[in-house]
Amino acid sequence: MNKILIFGHKNPDTDTVCAAITLSNLKNELGYKTEPRVLGAINEETAYVLKRFGIKTPRYLNDVKLQIKDVNYRKKYYVNNKKSILDAFNFMSENDISTIPVVDDKKKFSKSLAMKDIARNQISNDSKKIKASYENILKSINGTEILKFDDEIKGNLITATFNTKDLTSEDILIVESNYQALENALKSKVKLIIIAENSETKNKYLKIAEKNKINIIKTPLDSFNTSIKIVFSNYIKDLEYTKDLLCIDENDYVNDVLALTKQTKFSYYPIVNKEDICLGLLKVADLNDKHPKKVILVDHNEYQQSVDGIEEAEILEIIDHHKIGSLGTKMPINFRIMPVGSTNTIIYYMYKENNIKITKEMASLMLSGIISDTLMLNSPTTTELDKIATKELEKISKLNHQKYGIEMLKAGTNIENKTKEQILYSDFKIYEENNKKIGIGICQAFTEEINIILNKKDKYIEMLDEIAKHEKYDIITLFITDILGNGSYILYNNDSKKILSRCFKKDLSQGMFIDKFVSRKKQIVPTIINVIDNK
Repeated sequence: MNKILIFGHKNPDTDTVCAAITLSNLKNELGYKTEPRVLGAINEETAYVLKRFGIKTPRYLNDVKLQIKDVNYRKKYYVNNKKSILDAFNFMSENDISTIPVVDDKKKFSKSLAMKDIARNQISNDSKKIKASYENILKSINGTEILKFDDEIKGNLITATFNTKDLTSEDILIVESNYQALENALKSKVKLIIIAENSETKNKYLKIAEKNKINIIKTPLDSFNTSIKIVFSNYIKDLEYTKDLLCIDENDYVNDVLALTKQTKFSYYPIVNKEDICLGLLKVADLNDKHPKKVILVDHNEYQQSVDGIEEAEILEIIDHHKIGSLGTKMPINFRIMPVGSTNTIIYYMYKENNIKITKEMASLMLSGIISDTLMLNSPTTTELDKIATKELEKISKLNHQKYGIEMLKAGTNIENKTKEQILYSDFKIYEENNKKIGIGICQAFTEEINIILNKKDKYIEMLDEIAKHEKYDIITLFITDILGNGSYILYNNDSKKILSRCFKKDLSQGMFIDKFVSRKKQIVPTIINVIDNK
């Protein structure tokens, strides 16, 4: 069974990454199979936290779009090229398919064999050339082994008549009760003699055949049916047909494959991996039998903030501390939203509710998430539940939230060597409200570092104007939060000045300090959206 993927929002911060890890640990303790993931590169603060507590960074998740591997395609539906045409025919007949991928001994894809290729071969094979294993010939004509000297039989097929002669060692003779033809075959040391209708063969003939190392098979079929069916013993690899270039990869997206099927109109597609190893066969009808990826979301419930293809996944649960957003689900789910300062606060109480012991490592991660999202319990989003959780997690982790918090936040506020784009997008979220597109970036800094940005504010404003124009933002802002100063400096695209001035009830200017505004969730976003909704 595939693992349930647990992840937070794009541009992952400490709360979202720690929440994915701690919730995954909880779920695994409860018997589920889950894996934490991230939707982007982690920031310096989060990297500091994970390194300090020896926690491996979760793997990157590009998308959760439906892939061919999420479809019940026909796994291991292929045939080795050394098998007989009969083997391929029987496999297709038994499994109600008309095409089968052909592979070599290493399972590398070589061709696709269709029923029409087999029919074409039977009609055009006038010379009746045979190249097959002894075992394949036995199977094709329901034969019995009499004498066997060669594993592989190669020759021209001849049906004996009364005056059959001029045979060579490259011939395969089908004979019933024609002893003259049989004697000629023995003298000529033909490759194989097939005794049709289980005709009696005198011991003296068998002794000559054994001496001359001539292969002999008996069959209950008559000469005519033997000559027809033996051709099915030929190796698939020697059948002439066109190589099928339209293979698909197990990691291809279902929507892309659907588009391909509409263009090509084929019914079957071999499935291969990057090494050309064949994994099976896709019949177009199989695309209806899908198993979406199962996911649990933490610290967000907005389409714009989630992974690409989220609408194609099966959301099992959402754990969040933001307002209810745009994400909807097709089925009822566990949807837990609490008005607290951190997702990790919610997860702490989930551990308690389920009587799962919190280890020192998990406590340290939960505490880190709470410290980060509440600015060491100084944010207006902080609640009594956050404070209680912090106190209990301090005991388990042996950390002081203030002393450790300063160290952690300082590790994440080194902005001196970052580009403007890195500073904007390190903690950036997109919102859609009343047909307006809003982008809000948050950069937390200590007082002495803030001028690194403000001294170059013209360059930042130019960047914001450019992004707003090309990506069609009505409002795009960067809030530089003074961690110790309990407020934020604002930069914005120039076209949004009028509406932002209404939001903050002052004649706004670039780089202005807005006192007591440090929380995007509880202060900045509600303030902007309230004005937009009441415009």
